[in-house]
Amino acid sequence: MRTYERTHPWINFTLDLRKASFKLFLMLGEAQSKCQHIIGIPLMPRVAEEFNKIYLAKGAMATTAIEGNTLTENEVLERIDGKRTLPPSREYLGQEIDNIIEAYKYIQKRMLNEKITEITVEDIRAYNKIVLKNLPLNNEITPGEIRSHKVGVGNYLGAPPEDCEYLLMKLCEWLNAENEFPKEYKIVFGIIKAIFTHLNIAWIHPFGDGNGRTARLMELQILLSVGIPATTVHLLSNHYNQTRAEYYRQLEVSHKLKDGIFSFMEYALQGFIDGLKEQIDLVKLQQLSVHWTNYIHDMFRDKNSPADVRQRRLVLDLSKDEKPVPISKINRISARIAEAYANKTYKTVTRDINALITMGLVEKKGKEIRAKKEIIQAFLPQTINES
Repeated sequence: MRTYERTHPWINFTLDLRKASFKLFLMLGEAQSKCQHIIGIPLMPRVAEEFNKIYLAKGAMATTAIEGNTLTENEVLERIDGKRTLPPSREYLGQEIDNIIEAYKYIQKRMLNEKITEITVEDIRAYNKIVLKNLPLNNEITPGEIRSHKVGVGNYLGAPPEDCEYLLMKLCEWLNAENEFPKEYKIVFGIIKAIFTHLNIAWIHPFGDGNGRTARLMELQILLSVGIPATTVHLLSNHYNQTRAEYYRQLEVSHKLKDGIFSFMEYALQGFIDGLKEQIDLVKLQQLSVHWTNYIHDMFRDKNSPADVRQRRLVLDLSKDEKPVPISKINRISARIAEAYANKTYKTVTRDINALITMGLVEKKGKEIRAKKEIIQAFLPQTINES
């Protein structure tokens, strides 16, 4: 009998989904549906690149902030772009970010260039080695080396050091087992595997430091392996950071409660789904902007008079404001509009606005106007007026 079987009996690599609540299955279905919604969705290359960079920064900031890193999202973005240097006393914070970015790129490169069919103990060790690279560490800690001493977080004591490598091997066996999962539900089972792996690495605590970051990197790799986009795989780490107190509470009770594993899964999934909704809303806004711009150009097709050009530019620039704009400030919405009306009378402004109203592109309320972007939004809920 191994020591962990007496001290950590909850680490057994069994997950009986028959004990899960119907709520968990509903959430898994919603998560898969929203992931499929995002996969392959068309975006302008510039916008897609910006999304990738923003969520990469969010993910890197989140997974390090959980462990105490104090850099802001903007500082992380600047670090990614090579524009942020830190004083010597804070350079270790930047190094933590650099390590996570390096690990992300390493995982993505492997996913793209190698046919990864198995996850090994060496993979997990490699991630920890990157996570702890060039950081100040206690003497007994070696990056990527399984610990030979006891470690704990708060009141929780990790698995016995003599069992850590064995437990990682058992975890990899569980991950690599041939499971007859229906292909159409691969995202569902990928999410289950990712979160369960995260929990087990947290329970085992196989390294002297960086266990949380290593667990979240494993989570990220598994999500990538089932086809979840790179921008989306960072949502779990972001959720854990935004709800840090609850994250630690859920980790603490995950092995104590009868349904602790499923409680943690529901907690993680709710944040994942909320993040997916936010991403879908952002994508919708970008697509609305593109379609609205195309619609305006289509409405002005073959209309090339100076007044037509001025009116087209007016509605395009007005569309950048989400709130109505006072008519008295129309000439301030952009430099080109200010130039267009510099030598024009107020009558010209009024005439242009009336022309756009007639075309159905803008709406005037009192002394303000706004772009009517909603006219291209199909399939909105109908409002039923009660009599």
